[in-house]
Amino acid sequence: MYIPPPGQMYQELRSLSDGLVRVETKLDGIGQGLTELGKDVADHETRLRQLEHALWRAAGGAAVLGAGAGIAAQYLMR
Repeated sequence: MYIPPPGQMYQELRSLSDGLVRVETKLDGIGQGLTELGKDVADHETRLRQLEHALWRAAGGAAVLGAGAGIAAQYLMR
């Protein structure tokens, strides 16, 4: 069984440690990006809900105006 000299083992461990630090740094960056993405999605959801609410208000207003126009037309046709 081959046992590398202590200097070589130290270099290997140092290389692994450096690689682990790089991976942790990248994971932190990905986590930050996901947090920002979550905020963007929440903002888009809020905007979509506001647009849907405005659409339903407009549809309701159009229905009321249509009914009012129908009643007015019947009254004027007499």
